[in-house]
Amino acid sequence: MKTFVKLSGLTDLDSVRLVPDGGAAGFLVGVPGSPRNLAPARAAELVAEVPAGAEVWAVARAPSAELIHQLFDEVGVDRVQVFGPVPEGLEFLEMHHLVPSLAIPRAGTEGAEPKVPPAEDFSRLHLDAVGDPAMDGSAERPDWEMCARIVDGQPGRKLTLAGGLTAENVAEALAAVRPWGVDVTVGVEMAPGRSDPARVAAFLAALETTESGGA
Repeated sequence: MKTFVKLSGLTDLDSVRLVPDGGAAGFLVGVPGSPRNLAPARAAELVAEVPAGAEVWAVARAPSAELIHQLFDEVGVDRVQVFGPVPEGLEFLEMHHLVPSLAIPRAGTEGAEPKVPPAEDFSRLHLDAVGDPAMDGSAERPDWEMCARIVDGQPGRKLTLAGGLTAENVAEALAAVRPWGVDVTVGVEMAPGRSDPARVAAFLAALETTESGGA
């Protein structure tokens, strides 16, 4: 599969086993009140079960530098996706492996285009709808036209699209935005934190059909 695929908000081993080769498992840490939130120790247990061909991401909201240190050093993640501000006091390698999320106005609404941090600071970016995606499982669709402008303005940079993605609309999203990757949570769940094997299979099949030039 050409498109990078991240399954996020995972809380159980069965969901972790659905992560595709070449993709990523996303674990929500540091978001109290979310049904997908994990303690670092539980996240570390699941990290050990992620398929060898996949990356491990933590997803955090306004994390402290101490939490980011812990996620890299103790939990063992490859990258940390950050909703909100990036804290001070990080090491160079930690900064290099952070993925800031840009808040995009929701589809059908007006809003300013977010400032894009320079590529020398962050090689990857995440695009999601304004609000609280960490809490709602990226259920809201962002303005794809704005996302496409940002993608077009960052040639060669790895941008991942999230927000309201499902098997039914991911082909349209790829055509409209042309992102390097996609990130899905609620769109493939049977319950918060638990991925539905059938929905994940349908999502991946829709991507494969699109990439092969099918309808």
